[in-house]
Amino acid sequence: MTTVPLRCVIDTNVATTANGANDGAPQDCVAASAKALEEVMRGGHVFLDTDRRILKEYTDNLNLKGEPGPGSRFLRWLFTKEWDQHRVTQVKITPKPGDDDDFVELPPPPEGTTYDRSDRKFLAVAAAHPDHPPILQSFDSKWWGWREALRAIGVTVHFLCQDAIEAKYLEKMKT
Repeated sequence: MTTVPLRCVIDTNVATTANGANDGAPQDCVAASAKALEEVMRGGHVFLDTDRRILKEYTDNLNLKGEPGPGSRFLRWLFTKEWDQHRVTQVKITPKPGDDDDFVELPPPPEGTTYDRSDRKFLAVAAAHPDHPPILQSFDSKWWGWREALRAIGVTVHFLCQDAIEAKYLEKMKT
């Protein structure tokens, strides 16, 4: 098992998987997602966007009361640390004119790759910050298909469930 990067952008999929809310996610993936969130809460640093797009997606998919599950506890923790510069960095991303879901800071993908609109905010934060923090990902298989294209634009993804996500991606590509 690889070490979880403690300075990172966290895709919503990590928290929902930790909560057991992603159909088909193996139990070891649920556990790895929960463990990663616990490690980040214990001593990590999260990157968010200044306009709270990422926080809004978290609150749309998790329970701010912190229950049930590790993903919701992460959201509650994040709301208590949101303005603590030692634990959270706010990154400015600029919507492109006429498209609030695409960002100036996100380089265009290589030909043949299209990023989901809902994922672009995570990608833009990672691309915009000078440290290019990795994005934690659990069980959203399209990210596996994007990994080389993202690497080409300077964005890395840390897969918490690499074997499971690769198998899911390959299964989807057969259909």
